[in-house]
Amino acid sequence: MRTIELLAMLALAVPAAADARDAAVHRAVIADPAPDARYPAGMSAFVIPAQDGAMNAVLYTAAGAAPHPTLLLLHGFPGNEQNLDLAQAARRAGWHVLTLHYRGSWGSPGRFSFGGAAQDARTALAFLRDPAAITKYRIDPGAIAVAGHSMGGFMAADAAADDPKVAGLFLLDPWDPSQTAASLSDPKAAADWRAEMAGDLPPLNGATADSLTGEISGDPARFDLGRRLVAFGQRPLTIIGAERGIGAQARKVTGDAQSANPTARLMVWPTDHSFSDSRIALADALVRWLALIAPTVR
Repeated sequence: MRTIELLAMLALAVPAAADARDAAVHRAVIADPAPDARYPAGMSAFVIPAQDGAMNAVLYTAAGAAPHPTLLLLHGFPGNEQNLDLAQAARRAGWHVLTLHYRGSWGSPGRFSFGGAAQDARTALAFLRDPAAITKYRIDPGAIAVAGHSMGGFMAADAAADDPKVAGLFLLDPWDPSQTAASLSDPKAAADWRAEMAGDLPPLNGATADSLTGEISGDPARFDLGRRLVAFGQRPLTIIGAERGIGAQARKVTGDAQSANPTARLMVWPTDHSFSDSRIALADALVRWLALIAPTVR
């Protein structure tokens, strides 16, 4: 299926005045909004303290004086694809977007672990509700959603499941650690897992193949994405899997989610784990979903 066909499947009704170029793609994906001289769009870099370390973070702030809905966008393992094109599209659509590097990753102080990354997602949500941050950055604390890619998909679901104030969850080819843990009894799968991790460890401080494997195999129930999605309940949930990635895991956990939330939506696209040839379609899907979460924004 080609990108334009994916867009056609995702497209919602567009205003009659939209020109043909815009008809298949949300305007925020392809066009800048009018500048706001008093409250311009911006970008703030800072450090969020977290337990025994800190997270290097960037907040993309949308233009306008009114409090803004905000998306927490979590990258995967180790974070080579940060999905910052999605952050830019969401900002053009009127959303603030918080991105970060987990403790012990990409220069953030601390030691990296899966459990630590799960704590970091919760810490980031708490930051977005801190009164000082709300005032400084014009955040609407009642309209916070979470998105995550790959490992970040698990971290997003894990944090959102325990936070009833999260307005929605958007997962990109999410990783289910419990499925990986179950596969490690097969020697070839275990060897493939370690070979894959070998190239991902350099940006991570203090983590080893043994430490990370031990986390998920030692407590697979703790890292069961399907269970976390059931706990997320009936709030808005969209999952986009990748056929050439780990779309089979996306299908499995969506089935789990739909046992508690029949409206949970799954799409599996014919692309790779990084959505390398579907970035416009992916941005379009995200901003249309955000418009459903906070329909008063653009």
